[in-house]
Parts: sequence; structure tokens; C-alpha cells
Amino acid sequence: MGQDTEARTDPALYRFSAVEFGIFHEFERPAGMSEAQAFDNAFNLVEVAEDGGLHAVWLAELHFSPKRSVLASPMLLAGAIGARTHTIKIGTAVQILPLCHPLQLAEEAATVDHISRGRLIFGVGRSGFARTYRHYGVPYAESRERFAETLDIVQRAWTEDTFSYNGKYFHYDDVCVVPKPYQQPHPPIRVAATSVDTFPAIGAQGFDLFAAVRTGTLSELAPNLVAYRQAYASAGRPGKGGVFLRVPVYVADTFDQAVEDCRDSIMGFYRQLGAQLEASAAESGARAIEQRDVRGRRLQEATFDEVLREKVIVGTPEMVVERLGSIASELELDGILAELNCGGQVPREGVLKSLKLLCSEVMPAFA
Repeated sequence: MGQDTEARTDPALYRFSAVEFGIFHEFERPAGMSEAQAFDNAFNLVEVAEDGGLHAVWLAELHFSPKRSVLASPMLLAGAIGARTHTIKIGTAVQILPLCHPLQLAEEAATVDHISRGRLIFGVGRSGFARTYRHYGVPYAESRERFAETLDIVQRAWTEDTFSYNGKYFHYDDVCVVPKPYQQPHPPIRVAATSVDTFPAIGAQGFDLFAAVRTGTLSELAPNLVAYRQAYASAGRPGKGGVFLRVPVYVADTFDQAVEDCRDSIMGFYRQLGAQLEASAAESGARAIEQRDVRGRRLQEATFDEVLREKVIVGTPEMVVERLGSIASELELDGILAELNCGGQVPREGVLKSLKLLCSEVMPAFA
């Protein structure tokens, strides 16, 4: 702890492979903050990230959460970010496909890709909870089939001049979607994996993968990623597939300061997530393989030491470099989505400091 910052994190001391660095951004709205201020603060964080050379910003999709976030329209905000930035990539993490109209989504995402001059990354998923589905009037039990149809339609809309589609939920005849994406044939697509069986399914389809440790642990990821890459190779896909990990990361000058800043926010988040997960086990569309009740109880009972070992990366720049380097090497990661404010209750000045340390003292070790 007594080392100076520069000596502590000299990139020449490390030999890590290149990794894409992004931040997972929820456009947080803590208690007592106006919606207008939440938007201002969120856009400012993106500006600081771009100034620091960060590779990407990843936008969540959160609905009906007045005490948590104002990020209900990720594609709209992606366009706004694209118009006010120049270099940083803009990703959705994730766009909830079963809640979307596929043709409208294809149009809007292609428009964002043009506004940003090809900086959109199209991250997609289903979401693990049924509450938003109920409010939108979409049965959660239909989410898997709706996800597959929507993604298929979006890809065809982007790559075919005119196409027809006859599915269970959507039917189109001779439709031509305009504009086509700026990136050809289309923006990169990354798909979120949540349960054990989704990893090989995504690999077989040839998509890059989002992995996370919200309901599971870092140690559980390795065999799931092996299954993903085996399925990817068995399907005859080129390369090995890209793997991108979303994980809470917090960097401070000392370990004690890092813990003091983020502990209550992180533990509050996992306690709440655990309760939601356990309650959702009885929802229509929840599957036994997901073990929501078991995982939910485990989250509610976890200690902070357990969370530090298996779910988050917290510490000084040196500690974060070493931990990220070990994880990235073991899991053969292509990118990190660092969640700097897990739980949304970390003081703003701490989040900004953490972001600046991530850019200036952690990223160089992975260049």
C-alpha cells in the first residue's frame, strides 16, 4: 500500500493480452436526485470515459425503477451518446428483445449506427425477471421464442433488401427496412448467457457472448465457457467466439478506501437481487435448470468476503490489474464491462475517481 501509484501500476511489469475495456452504465438515479440531474451526471460520465480513452460504454435497460435508474430507452440514449462523442463504442447490455417490435428496433439500431459512424455494438438478451413483461403485456413464458424470432427478423432486415417472415408471433410480407446499418453486414451482435444450457446454444449459433456473475460466481464460469467454445467450434464457426464479462469493478487509492466506498452499495444490491431471484422461481417461464430459489437464497446469505472472492473486483489499481489479469487469462476474455457503481449508491466523486484510475492505471496493462 505504501508504493506510489506510478510504480504500483507500471504496465511494463505486466504481460497481459489485449482486452476491450468498457463500463456498464445504468444512468443511476439515487434517492433525492432529480431525473434531469441523473441524465446530466450520466452523460458527463460518458464524456469522462471517452476523454480517458475507454473503449466502450454499455447501456443497461431498466424499466419502472424510479429509485434506481432513468435508463428505460437504451437505443434512444445510444443515439444521443453517438451524437455527442467521437471515438467511444456504444453498446447495449442488453436490449431486451422480447419486448421490442423487431422492425422498429432494426430501424432504430441502424439509425444509431449511422449517427455514431459505425460505433454501435448490438448486445441482446431476455432479462431474468417477469415484472417488466407483465407491465408490457407480454407473457414471460413466451420470452425465449420471441427472442429468437426478433433477433432473426432484425438480422434479415439489416442484410436483405426486401424479405418476408412467417413466425409464431410476427408476420411480414415484402418489407424493406431503411436505413441499413452503417457497419456491413451489420453491427457486432453479442448475446447474454444466464443459465448453463444457454452457453452452448449461443456458441452453436455463432454469436459472441456476454457472461456475468450476478446470480452465479466467477469459478462457475470456466466450464460454461468451455461448453460455449466447444459448441462454437463444433458448428464450424470461424475463430473461437468472443467472450465479454460484465463484473462489478471498483478502483481506489487504497483497498480500505475502495471497500468503504462500495461495500454497502454492493451488498445492498446482491441482497435485493437475491430476494427478487428467489421470488421469481415460481413465475411462469422460470425453469428448474436456472435454480432461482437456490441461487436467490445463496445471494441473500453471502458475506462480503464471499462476494469479494467470487463476484466483484475491488482494490487499488495494482490489485485490480492483477485480479483482472488472472481472470482474463484463465477465462480467455476478449473484453470487460466494468460495473463501477453496482447498487447505484456509490458517491459520484468515487465513481469518477474509479473510472479515471481504470483508464489511466489499469487499462495500460492490457494494451
